[in-house]
Amino acid sequence: MTGNLGPFEAVRELAYTVPFPRLLRVRQNVDAPQVPDVASATAVALEALRSRIRPGMTVAITAGSRGIHDKPAVVRAAGEWLRSVGAEPFVVPAMGSHGGATAEGQLSVLADLDTTPDSLGMPILATMDTVDLGRVPDGPTAYLDRNAAGADAILVVNRVKAHTDFTGEVESGLAKITAIGLGKQRGAEGIHRYGPANLGTWIPLVARRIIDTGKVLGGLAVVENARHRAAAIEFVEPGDIGGAGETRLLGRAKDLMGTLPFDRLDVAVVDAMGKDKSGSGLDTNVIGRMMIRGSAEFERPRIANIAVLDLTESSHGNGVGVGLADFIPFRVLGKLDLLSTYINAMTSGLGGPQRAQLPIALPTDRDAVAAAILTCGRADLDRIRLVRLRDTLDVEELLVSESLADEVDADPGLSIVGGPTAMSFDEEGRIGPWE
Repeated sequence: MTGNLGPFEAVRELAYTVPFPRLLRVRQNVDAPQVPDVASATAVALEALRSRIRPGMTVAITAGSRGIHDKPAVVRAAGEWLRSVGAEPFVVPAMGSHGGATAEGQLSVLADLDTTPDSLGMPILATMDTVDLGRVPDGPTAYLDRNAAGADAILVVNRVKAHTDFTGEVESGLAKITAIGLGKQRGAEGIHRYGPANLGTWIPLVARRIIDTGKVLGGLAVVENARHRAAAIEFVEPGDIGGAGETRLLGRAKDLMGTLPFDRLDVAVVDAMGKDKSGSGLDTNVIGRMMIRGSAEFERPRIANIAVLDLTESSHGNGVGVGLADFIPFRVLGKLDLLSTYINAMTSGLGGPQRAQLPIALPTDRDAVAAAILTCGRADLDRIRLVRLRDTLDVEELLVSESLADEVDADPGLSIVGGPTAMSFDEEGRIGPWE
């Protein structure tokens, strides 16, 4: 350590006194059933629609903003199947206010997710304009993407999974992309205005208003395994979107979801957060933090401090969820697009402000991790309980401190596959690679 460190000199001097733990490479033995052929499974699921498709029928297919591994293949296969039975499919971005709440921004988000007209073999029609379908009794107004409203029919495609803001019989899935995704910014903002605790009420009801137009053919639901590959692809009838059919799939998704295998940790180091990883940047179900005023926190895991070291390029500067962390390096600050972040946060209503607040920012990864260790509340730092993960979408393989070795050995679902190795940083203070 040389040279003048400027106003952060005292903090950085302190960081060099921290005893960073040695880390074990640990693998979770996950249950991961997988669809062997995504395109074939999609076509089989859509056979239920054959008698409902008329020659020349235009069909809008939804595409959301999440980095769902098999989503491009599902959307592409759905378009191919629809063309094979005489329909004229096209894609609409269904992502509320993401992409800076602009049509161009939403097209850019899709492009980063390998979802383009060329890759899909069909047009993508993007707009933020909506059609007003009227107010749900005592609730929000239902809005529908104008291009989808102009189509003869709509095919809803989305992953069914646990939501990051609330728990209920219907969380993140077909009803959500119908009500919030196809509702664009106005629809998303209107629903979120009622608060996170009421999302489970209004999402299905607003989705029902859109379904009642008669345009929704049904939904293609993707249930993922812990490796984020499709474990199931199922067609859901319109009446089961936001209903019993989606509830059943949500239960299966939760059974397969990857989580951290420890109840209590002093520090979690997350290499990267981003909108392609979770709608909240960091999956709250993984880190055990809700961070919404008035909402109950998770029972597990309980993590004293979280350091997040980067923001994915696919987020386009949208750093919603950065407030779920306690420490970040300046690199994350430099990537934040505050306009995009704040539009998303404010569209989310009560669920946005805390999650968009800035944590303590320090010059380097080393400084951020050191600060997280120093302030975690453990007197004996040689016994720090620390886990490093790539992101909250990838928790099958972890780096864990040696202090957790006994718990790993006692858990039949965990295996030590490498280490121990030193927790290293380069001359610029950037954390070392996993390999």
